[in-house]
Amino acid sequence: MLAVRQGTAEPAPSAECAAAEPAVRVDPAAVPEGPVAGYAGEQLANAAAIVNAAADLGLDTCAQVVGVMTAMGESSLRVLDHGDAAGPDSRGLFQQRDNGAWGSYADRMDPTTSATNFFRALQEVPGWRALPPTIAAHRTQRNADPYHYQRWWDDAVEVVGALAGRPVLGAGS
Repeated sequence: MLAVRQGTAEPAPSAECAAAEPAVRVDPAAVPEGPVAGYAGEQLANAAAIVNAAADLGLDTCAQVVGVMTAMGESSLRVLDHGDAAGPDSRGLFQQRDNGAWGSYADRMDPTTSATNFFRALQEVPGWRALPPTIAAHRTQRNADPYHYQRWWDDAVEVVGALAGRPVLGAGS
């Protein structure tokens, strides 16, 4: 299915992202303490940094939820200073590798910068909005399992909604 937007044909958004709307902004001082979907405190503050990075780039609520979902799957929304067996040099919220694509160590450890770099890479994925969110995240992160992130979608929708102070992507409707 194709949707015509601004005179160009592009793939229609995935079912998960069909209800996307303009990005929400989060006041870092107003982040709920939680728990929200099992996340609290610093984790929700990190989710707010991800949400605001997407807003700064002019992305929508779908991108915001994809970013939060990805960081949930990579680090449980924590800034990790260690990797794993598959990526011992991975760091930060998105477990970004030290391969030059994700910036310096400081960039990968900074929630806003690492999220911004994630969203810039997401925008380079052809037709990302038409893909299932887990596939869009997989193509951005280049991890082994394309369905790794899927289990965090609903939690990410809930967290972004809590940060926004209202449901997003049709949740609760």
